[in-house]
Amino acid sequence: MSALPAILVVEDSDEDFETAVEAARRGGVVNPLRRALSGDDGLRMLQACVLSRSPLPALVLLDLNTPAGDGRQALQQIKQDPCLRVIPTVILSTSDNPRDVSFCYANHANAYHTKPVSYPAYLKILQDVFRYWLVNALPPVAQTPEK
Repeated sequence: MSALPAILVVEDSDEDFETAVEAARRGGVVNPLRRALSGDDGLRMLQACVLSRSPLPALVLLDLNTPAGDGRQALQQIKQDPCLRVIPTVILSTSDNPRDVSFCYANHANAYHTKPVSYPAYLKILQDVFRYWLVNALPPVAQTPEK
């Protein structure tokens, strides 16, 4: 049996990443979680999948405000790349600025969630995201890059 595709979490906050790990554990997610600390790191990880013809992540959770290439730039590059654009990309941000929300949807984000201050509320959002994208939704057919 082949390994399950990873979930790429682009998140510079240790606390927010650990919340994602806990939400995955509580939700029974068996896919490995891989962390990138910035948009640039996330793009490098995705490009490494393409170059090695490895399975693409099942899901990208993308924080907008990361150092060294923020999530906005990463989103644009993910959704402009024919090999990467099929990956469901969910924005998780502290920003509820309508300009950020509009920008992300205009650049083909699959969903946009504001990170609540409350730990239980954030945990629930993450569990709902995992359940929707890993259980309820059908994944893209092509999971291995064709480049």
